[in-house]
Amino acid sequence: MNYKVIINIPVTHNEVPQLRELVGWGRRDDDYPLLLERCNFWGGIRDEENKLIAFGYVCGMGLEHGYMEDIIVHPQYQGQGIGVELVKGLLRESERFGLEIVTVTFEENNTNFYKKCGFTTGSGGVWQSIK
Repeated sequence: MNYKVIINIPVTHNEVPQLRELVGWGRRDDDYPLLLERCNFWGGIRDEENKLIAFGYVCGMGLEHGYMEDIIVHPQYQGQGIGVELVKGLLRESERFGLEIVTVTFEENNTNFYKKCGFTTGSGGVWQSIK
């Protein structure tokens, strides 16, 4: 099946948390719909039964630079190119939105996936608050 990335796809309050849970991440129920109000844009893909099978978003100040986060693909649909389509769709929207730089952080085992999507890797750092 040919899946289409839909920018700012309508999602119910629990669809993204359910997808997060399916891939082994925390649900973060309180983030939705607040996240959708604060990010620049998001994208998603639905299957033939209208089930959300992929989701991701780009946030930032909306000037030159954006940050891509939470690229999620339902486990049953992984390995079919859906994630690449999602990322490329978000990058096309980033360009249309006027972003010239998009960064993303990822686990080392996902390096080849992001290279396939057009990212170049480099050194950097991540700061995380200890709560």
